[in-house]
Amino acid sequence: MTAAGDLDRRVVIERYEVTGSDGAGGTIKDWVPLATVSASRSDVKDTERVAYGGIVSELVSRFVIRNAGAAAGVTPADRLAYDGKTWEILGVKETKQGRNRFLEITAKVGG
Repeated sequence: MTAAGDLDRRVVIERYEVTGSDGAGGTIKDWVPLATVSASRSDVKDTERVAYGGIVSELVSRFVIRNAGAAAGVTPADRLAYDGKTWEILGVKETKQGRNRFLEITAKVGG
């Protein structure tokens, strides 16, 4: 069961949004912080393969966060920033530890 003490890391949830106009009638989009939250992390899978003339590695992890505030709206269209890396969100679901208390985010880095 997830407890507050298990959320021992800080992650930033980022969303791709319109941040301005380009002066020619178009818009400028960029990744902006949606929420900075406490999270736990557990690694699920890591792989390495040869591609593009080099070794490509990928790590899939699960982050658990509180289902509250702006973070409650996280979707796979968003991304995570953690430990100096950008993580692609693969899926978001409610955990089994109490209804609407925590969200489990599966994300990958590398590739």
